[in-house]
Amino acid sequence: MTHKTKGIVLRTVKYGETSVITTVYTELFGIQSYIVKGVRQSTKKSSGKAIYFQPAALLDMIVYHNEFKNLNFIKEYQWGYLYENILFDVVKNTVAMYVVEMLQHSLKQPEANPELFYMVEDTLKQLDKGSVTLTANIPLYFSLHLAGELGFRIQGEFSSATPVFDLQEGQFVEDKPLHPYYVEKLLASATSQLLSINFYNDLENLHFSRGTRQDLIKAYQNYIALHVNDFGEIKSLPILQEIFS
Repeated sequence: MTHKTKGIVLRTVKYGETSVITTVYTELFGIQSYIVKGVRQSTKKSSGKAIYFQPAALLDMIVYHNEFKNLNFIKEYQWGYLYENILFDVVKNTVAMYVVEMLQHSLKQPEANPELFYMVEDTLKQLDKGSVTLTANIPLYFSLHLAGELGFRIQGEFSSATPVFDLQEGQFVEDKPLHPYYVEKLLASATSQLLSINFYNDLENLHFSRGTRQDLIKAYQNYIALHVNDFGEIKSLPILQEIFS
């Protein structure tokens, strides 16, 4: 059967002489892999079609779906949203690659999660048109909200009575834990600020130092890795750190 679904391209590799296999996070089915035939041909009909399957591309698709197959086919595809900046701006593209890689490492099963899909879609759209400050804050905001959508939302609130964010327990606590997975003081307060934001535009008002952003992103990586089995290493993270240095 065919289904109409939105999709976010995560990864694409060459297949055969003229085709590709693309991994897409779909609105209806979660992570899926598809064969797309002929997009690497040099014919007039196929020329330029490979650009649709760049990582972070937002597509509207009609796909064949068989839950018992590891590879399905895309029948039709078109832009779901045409970026103005992400595919060409080095900084925005680096942030987009971080978002895509975080999804790849976090999602282990091909199950649908529409709320997560819409959150990622909105993140990429906001990144595309956002300011320098918003762009710099999106990796932090996205990491925290990704954790929430995956089922381990941070509990409690930062205060003078609970000034420590325990990464292992996922909550603000009164005292430093015995393990090393925690942040406190400025980093705990910044985490609370990020959690309180409901609209992307409010990220414009958060001005963190380079060092604070670097420490926060490392902490959030640890937080997710503590809760996702075989999370692995995010290869785009050092590039992200370098871009914002």
